[in-house]
Amino acid sequence: MREADAARQAGVDVAVVDHDAILAGDVRAAVRRVPPSDGGQTAWYRGWMLPSDAYSRLATELSARGVRLLTGPTAYRAAHELPGWYGRFADLTPASVWSPWAAGRTPTSADVGPLIKPLCDGGPGVVKDYVKSRKHEWHEACFVPDLADTAAATRVIARMVELQGDDLTGGIVVRAFESFVPDDAGRTLEARIWWVEGSAVLITPHPDAPSGTTVEVPTEVRDAVGTSVHTLGAPFVTTDLALRSDGVWRVIEVGDGQVSDLPATQDPAPLMRALAAADLVTPDLDSAGSRVP
Repeated sequence: MREADAARQAGVDVAVVDHDAILAGDVRAAVRRVPPSDGGQTAWYRGWMLPSDAYSRLATELSARGVRLLTGPTAYRAAHELPGWYGRFADLTPASVWSPWAAGRTPTSADVGPLIKPLCDGGPGVVKDYVKSRKHEWHEACFVPDLADTAAATRVIARMVELQGDDLTGGIVVRAFESFVPDDAGRTLEARIWWVEGSAVLITPHPDAPSGTTVEVPTEVRDAVGTSVHTLGAPFVTTDLALRSDGVWRVIEVGDGQVSDLPATQDPAPLMRALAAADLVTPDLDSAGSRVP
């Protein structure tokens, strides 16, 4: 409600879509409270994460009501799933490999060995799907102490796939582990940069950070990340950064801003004003988020 109120104060009309109905496949019912338009209305989605295919169906149904999402389905997938953004941030983020994978299928060492071979110079790694990890089951389903140990990697990956169940998104990702500076609770201290149309409009702590956490990102680091954000082509993006133990800033996650959380104590007004301004000035975008001449 805080974000909705802030959006209204920024002069933006707000309508509710039913997230559960979207996931259930009844997208027409999900958007029934969105007023139809003559075709000139644009919108941002702000809500819980949606699988990329579900987001595409939402965009199609809204389009039928004359409402165009400013982030098209291709741009959403590019920012939301690691394979979509990794290539543009490869120099700024831990080395990663991935493979499409079906939910419910148990990976074997014959599957995992070739996948992790590019990372098998030794050292630890972390596993996840294209979007989320099982970080709360760290040793069981997330962390691999030595990627040269294919059997151990297979056990962790298989457990991650099992625990994700039908929520497994896209496939399997394995990333080289890097050690980062911790916050007061012992977790990685992360800074989340919010980008609208390629401009950094807000920097916040990660929403899981302890209350009162403050973060600062050097200008030169922000500028380097901004270059990669610009090439991604998505109009509303978040990047989560952390300071590695050797003093180097690293991008540890990229996300579509529409489904990224603000910290509970963060005033949403600056972000809502930035989104409102972009809504007014953004040119037509194709499905990849690129400007249409």
